[in-house]
Formats: sequence, C-alpha cells, structure tokens
Amino acid sequence: MSYWLMKSEPETYSIDDLVAQPRKTDHWDGIRNYQARNFMRDQMVKGDLAFFYHSNCAEPAVVGMMEIVGKAYPDHTQFDSQEKYFDPDSPSDNPRWLMVDVRFRRKFSNIVTLRAMKAEKRLSDMRLVQRGNRLSILPVSDREWRHILKMAGEV
Repeated sequence: MSYWLMKSEPETYSIDDLVAQPRKTDHWDGIRNYQARNFMRDQMVKGDLAFFYHSNCAEPAVVGMMEIVGKAYPDHTQFDSQEKYFDPDSPSDNPRWLMVDVRFRRKFSNIVTLRAMKAEKRLSDMRLVQRGNRLSILPVSDREWRHILKMAGEV
C-alpha cells in the first residue's frame, strides 16, 4: 500500500463536498501536471490511502483521509469545452489527463496545519514542506503518514 497527499482548494472542493457525495465517493479530476498525472497512472492502486489537504486557504491543512477506489482513467473534463480544465489538444483516442475515484474514510477532529508540519523535525524531508513543491498530488512515506496521523490524534 502507498500513501498520498491530495490537495484541493476548499472553496472549490472540500472534504465536506466528498462526504456529501453518494457512497461518499467521487472522482478526483482537474489534474493538469504531468508528474501528478504519472503518480495516478503509474503508482496509485486501489486500496491506497490519501490525506485530504485543503490548500490555498487561510490555514492550509490535512483535514482527513480518503481511499483510492480504482485505477486511473481518462478525465472527462479535458474534452468538455465548458469545463475549467478543458484541453483542446488532448487526443480522444489517447487522453492526456487522468483521474481516480476516491472514497471518504474520515475527517480529523484535529486538523494538521502546514505550519505545524513545517515545525516538525520528523517531517523536514516531506515533499509538502519543501520549497517549490506545488504538486497537487504528492507521495507520503510510511513514517510521514504515521507521524501526521499521530499529530491529528488518530493513532
């Protein structure tokens, strides 16, 4: 099993939006970065776990956990000219962009803020706290995963 951190701006799509979906499951679309796409395509598998991270807000933080429920598949928004993430150059016979389905697992009663993670010496190697890491999907090591769960009071 692998662990991930997946970012979303809460005013666009929050953990509460995921909770509100039927079966608390939804697609994670709009990824338009090749490295993040490759993580989904090449490494994410059913059963992997991911932190839901609220980004670009007053207090960026890990707010909960979700599960990857299937393999990556073509992101339909790349073909719809009415969508924010439309890509007119993506070929329909070999789509450029992918998405995965995720299912809500739990919301943390104690969120783990970016500021708190940056202050943790044990998380100093985590890609999220490194300068210049702006990817919307990041791998998380076993050690980082366990430490963030501990910080959230989930262990």
